[in-house]
Amino acid sequence: MFTDRIEAGRKLAEKLKTYAGREDVLVLGVPRGGVPVAFEVAMALKAPLDILVLRKLGVPWQEELAFGAIAQGGVRVLDTRIMEMLNLTPAEVENVTAKERVELERREKAYRGDRPPLDVRGRTVILVDDGIATGSSMRAAIAALRQMRPARIVLAVPVAPPSTCERLRAEADQMVCVDMPESFYAIGQFYLDFSPVGDREVTELLARAAGLAPENVGGKR
Repeated sequence: MFTDRIEAGRKLAEKLKTYAGREDVLVLGVPRGGVPVAFEVAMALKAPLDILVLRKLGVPWQEELAFGAIAQGGVRVLDTRIMEMLNLTPAEVENVTAKERVELERREKAYRGDRPPLDVRGRTVILVDDGIATGSSMRAAIAALRQMRPARIVLAVPVAPPSTCERLRAEADQMVCVDMPESFYAIGQFYLDFSPVGDREVTELLARAAGLAPENVGGKR
C-alpha cells in the first residue's frame, strides 16, 4: 500500500537508481496519474521529464473495460480477444477510436502547448505510470515509442499483477515493478490517496522539471 503517488514514485526511483546521473536517460510519464510518479523518478535520477499521451479504448457500454488503446503518433493497439468475446463491430471500434483521438490531441495541446516532444532517439527511455491493470495501454505506449527509435525502453510502475508484468516483459527491454500482488482488482486499491490528477497539476510538474513557469509549458487549461 502506497500513501500516494509521491511515495510510490520515490519507491520506484529506488528500484531504478542504476540509471541515476546518466546523460542518455529520459523519463516519460503517462498522463495524468503517471506524471506525479514520473516526476519523483526524474528528480531522483536527475533526468529530463516529458510525457507520452495515451487514451484507453473502452467498451461502449462498459467504458472501464478496455479493448485497446491509442498513443501519440497515430498508434493503436487492439485486444482482439475482448473484441471477439463482446462482438464489437468495426463501426463501434472506429467510433470509440475517433472520440478518444480528439481527447488525446486536446491533452497533448493542453500539456505541451507548442513545445515539441523531447527527442528519444538513441536514448534510454523510462516509461512510468501509477500502475498497470491489463496492460493494453502500455502495449500502445511501447509500440508508439518503438517508432521513435529509442535505444532502450524501461517500463516502470509501482504496482501491477504478475500476469501483466510477465506479458509486458516481452514488449519492453526491461520491466521494473515495486509490487506484484496476486490479488489485484484495481490500481487504486493499492493507494491510500488515489485522488484524480488534473491537467493543471500535469503542466505544473512538467514546468518544475524543466525549470519553467507553468504558462510556458502547457496551453490553456
